Amino acid sequence: MAEDVFRNEAAADFSDAANRERMTAALTTVRASLGQTHPLFINGRDEPGRPTAASINPARPGEVVGHACQATTEDLDAAVAAARVAFSTWREIDPEVRAAYLLRAASALRNRIWQATALLVFEVGKQWEQSSHDVTEALDFLEYYAREMVRLAKPTEFSPGPGEANRLFYEPRGVAAVIAPWNFPIAISCGMVSAAIVTGNCVVYKPSSLSPVAGHILVDIFREAGLPPGVFNYVPCSGGGLGDHLVEHADVALIAFTGSREVGFRIYERAAKLQPGQRHIKKVITELGGKNAIIVDQDADMEDTVPRIVRSAFAFQGQKCSACSRVIVLESVYEELLEKLVAAVRSLTIGPPEWYGNDVGPVVEAAAQARIMSYIDSPEVAGRIVYRAEVPDSEIAGGAYYVPATIVGDVTPADRIAQDELFGPVLAVMRAKDFDHALELAVSTPFALTGGVFSSNPERLAKAVMRFRVGNLYLNRAITGATVGRQPFGGFGHSGEGTKAGGPDYLPHFMNPRMVTERYLGDIRVLG
Repeated sequence: MAEDVFRNEAAADFSDAANRERMTAALTTVRASLGQTHPLFINGRDEPGRPTAASINPARPGEVVGHACQATTEDLDAAVAAARVAFSTWREIDPEVRAAYLLRAASALRNRIWQATALLVFEVGKQWEQSSHDVTEALDFLEYYAREMVRLAKPTEFSPGPGEANRLFYEPRGVAAVIAPWNFPIAISCGMVSAAIVTGNCVVYKPSSLSPVAGHILVDIFREAGLPPGVFNYVPCSGGGLGDHLVEHADVALIAFTGSREVGFRIYERAAKLQPGQRHIKKVITELGGKNAIIVDQDADMEDTVPRIVRSAFAFQGQKCSACSRVIVLESVYEELLEKLVAAVRSLTIGPPEWYGNDVGPVVEAAAQARIMSYIDSPEVAGRIVYRAEVPDSEIAGGAYYVPATIVGDVTPADRIAQDELFGPVLAVMRAKDFDHALELAVSTPFALTGGVFSSNPERLAKAVMRFRVGNLYLNRAITGATVGRQPFGGFGHSGEGTKAGGPDYLPHFMNPRMVTERYLGDIRVLG
């Protein structure tokens, strides 16, 4: 295979005028191509002729990004059947050959990098920088998991007993249903799909109904990579009953899901039920949401801390599972932090993400807008709104789904806004009597995804490492932006079961470990 040293892909530097020109050109080109119909992809063939659902631009709800053919129950069954047939051959393919397919897919995506980056601006409302990071993270997953599979393909030799040899190795599980989110529609999709494929499973991929056009990029790159028919199947459909049908299918051995806690727990429940003819216990791999907190100690450098909080809370409108939604501040610096935080958020520019320089755009859909606004507008949410940004006039903005960047102060642990997962640009600020109290508040929700601490006190930072129990804890830096191969990402509690995407122990979840022990018979040796 190619060079075996993994290197992260660099996101575009938009301070470079040449990159701004490339992005502007890509936006123009992609906009001219919007509105196409994207067929299903089953067993290596496009399957058009189905009813379609429109994907729309949240910054221009009148603009259709594309039409995605919608899979029926029969289509899902056909995709699972194709994957099951392909699995009998794909599972036997040399892992280095499977890894080479991922590297070819990475090359195909690299050739489309500006197109893919521009598409995310239109389909989910990501700013230029956020879109670029989404696409480069997808490339990182493809490159990293290819190399990880080559590493894991080498059997582990255990200490031999008298006259025997012992070897552990991995084999794939079977048909994998991959159910992807809209907030990282290329990166997370690529991560889950590539992990399943390179480990020898065959995939039935359901993109989010809010980002099926971005999801179709996977069809393009894996087709160009030359994947055999049935190894990858693309079946957009609604969540509800069709999603349940896929999860419950007797021939689906593995479900990889990233999304909300509500849907994740539903998947666990449905997957646990034994179906007629099912020959396995379904493996469920989830990354769910969070109610992520940052603690600000009394000796934190405010000039360094505040911009990192703002980035953590408001980048991509707070629509990252790792985003900061609570800031817990020691009493002695509470008013100072709140004042500086309001000033910093007031400086953010709100407007269409296709315009370079806008910091905050619309949320992804009208339902999300309504839900978030119900918290901002409801007196039952509690707390005190200390800042609420002005958003573009709805008529002038063409009905775009803007939500004001909002800071709510004096929040207590009992307030709904301190407990409920809220995927939007709303930040709750809480007082802590001392550092121990701050740690108590930080872990007062059932989520355990990300968290952060800003402090100059080594003893307190060490205490946070022990007691601030989340999957990814960041000390004196922003809590978003985990990088493949550097900060493996994932949480526990109600945020997931502890898997770490982009790290060395992720791929084994997609496989079954097997142990073979051989007692020597004369000169016969298989393992020796």
